Formats: sequence, structure tokens, C-alpha cells
Amino acid sequence: MRKVMAFGTFDIFHDGHKSYLEQAKKMGDFLIVVVARDETVLRIKSQWTQNSEEERLEVVEKSGLADEVVLGSLEDKYVVLEKYRPDVIALGYDQSVDLSELTEKLKNLKLQAEIVRMQGHNPEKFKSSKLRK
Repeated sequence: MRKVMAFGTFDIFHDGHKSYLEQAKKMGDFLIVVVARDETVLRIKSQWTQNSEEERLEVVEKSGLADEVVLGSLEDKYVVLEKYRPDVIALGYDQSVDLSELTEKLKNLKLQAEIVRMQGHNPEKFKSSKLRK
């Protein structure tokens, strides 16, 4: 079974998120979606989400696009990689990720996961920061 892992805040779940998860799902047989914790979003984006982590997790679950939906870790963002050992890491078109750090972590975990960046879906229209305004 080819496991795919996708990450996101999913604060205002929109067609861009749906497209991201649909693309990720096509990369394998089982899609695990990691929803960012409220504290993590505040630290990275310097703002609170409109919806709580529990609400955001529930929206992703109800979308039916993921086989499993989990909250990220507050202590170590890489703990989900060690626990689920994905074959593919699907990144959003605009996700800011230190690829050298991620590659090194995968190497340390002895994971051969492929890192793939998904295509944006009308990013001029479907972007949470724009929809929030």
C-alpha cells in the first residue's frame, strides 16, 4: 500500500484545498492529512485561525478526501512521519518548507519518501488569505 501524507491549516476549506487533497490522493492508495495545530499556525503565520483545530480537522474528515485525518504535534512536527512512514509527501503549491531539512529528516528516519509539490487551483481566487478578507 502506497501511503501519501499531506499537510495544511485548512482554516477556510475551499476548492483549492479540495484540489490539493484530490491530487495528493491520486499519488497513492491511502491519504493521511495532517491538520496544523492552533498554536503552530499562530507561531508560523502570526495570526489565529478563524476555526479551531478540532473544527478544521472535522471539515477535512467530512470532505471524504482523506483516509485518515490527524492533528500535528506541538513538540515535533516530524513525529507524524516517523509514526505513519509515508511513501509520498504531497506539498501544496504555496507551502513554505525547508526541503533540505525535510530531506535530512527523512534520511535520519530511513524513509525513502518522494516529495511532490501539487499544482495550485485558481490561486488568484482560492487562497485562504484572500477569502478571509
